[in-house]
Amino acid sequence: QAEEMEQAVGDDKVKEALGAMGLKQGGTNVHRRDRLWSTRGKSLTQIDKKLFAKGAVVGDGSGEDAKKKEDRAKGVARLEGLVEKLLEHLRQQLEATKGYVEKKATLSLAELEAEAEEDDDWVEEEDDDEDEEIYNPLKLPMGWDGKPIPYWLYKLHGLNLEFTCEICGNYSYWGRRAYERHFKEFRHQHGMRCLNVPNTKAFAEVTTIADALALQKALDARKVGQWKRETDEECEDADGNVYNKKTYEDLRRQGLI
Repeated sequence: QAEEMEQAVGDDKVKEALGAMGLKQGGTNVHRRDRLWSTRGKSLTQIDKKLFAKGAVVGDGSGEDAKKKEDRAKGVARLEGLVEKLLEHLRQQLEATKGYVEKKATLSLAELEAEAEEDDDWVEEEDDDEDEEIYNPLKLPMGWDGKPIPYWLYKLHGLNLEFTCEICGNYSYWGRRAYERHFKEFRHQHGMRCLNVPNTKAFAEVTTIADALALQKALDARKVGQWKRETDEECEDADGNVYNKKTYEDLRRQGLI
C-alpha cells in the first residue's frame, strides 16, 4: 500500500507532506515513503519523536503548542507586512539605486574617470559659490549662519551705538551691553593698572584717562574710597566669578575654587 501511495502522489508530494508535518525529509525515496506511511492515522503527539526534523515544534494542534505556533505565525506575518510596506514606500529609491549600480558596472575605466572629474568640477563650483562676497553695505555683524543679522535686531540691541574707551587704548565697543561688560575684562583692567588706579565700582563708566586720574585724586583727598588691596583688588576664578582678594584667597585655601 505504501508503494501504491508513492506511485499515486509522487516523491515530491511525499516530501511536501513530510515538511508540512515537521518530519525529516532525508534519505531515499523508500525511506521517505515508509516514514510518511508510519504516521497514517496518528496525531502529532503519537508519532515517534525520532522522526521529527531538528527544531520542529511538536504539538497536537491545541493548547499551549498551538498558541505558540499561532503567535509565531502572527509575528512573522506582521513583519512581512511591514517589510512589504517599506519596500512599496521606497520603491522609487530602490529602482534608482539598482539602475545606478547597473550603470556603474557597465562603465569602462575611462568613463569612470571622466565621471569622477565631473563630480570634482561640481564640488569646486559649489565652493566658489560659498566663497562669494556677501552683500553687506551697512556693515552689520555676522550671525551664526555666516550672513548679516537682520537690521531690526541690529537696532534692538543698540549695535549701531559706538562707545570708545580711552583707557583701553581708544578701543571701540558696539552696543551698550558690550560697553558695560568691558569694564570687567582684561583690556580695561590692564589699562587701569598701568595708570596705577584701582578698578573699583567708583570708577564705573569712567573711560578717559583724565577723568580717572582726577577721580582718584579727589578720592585720595577725601580719604573716601581709598583703595585697599584686600578688599578692593578683584580676582576672577575659572568660571568667571569675581571676588575681592581676601575672599578669593579664603575660598582657594578651602579648595572651593
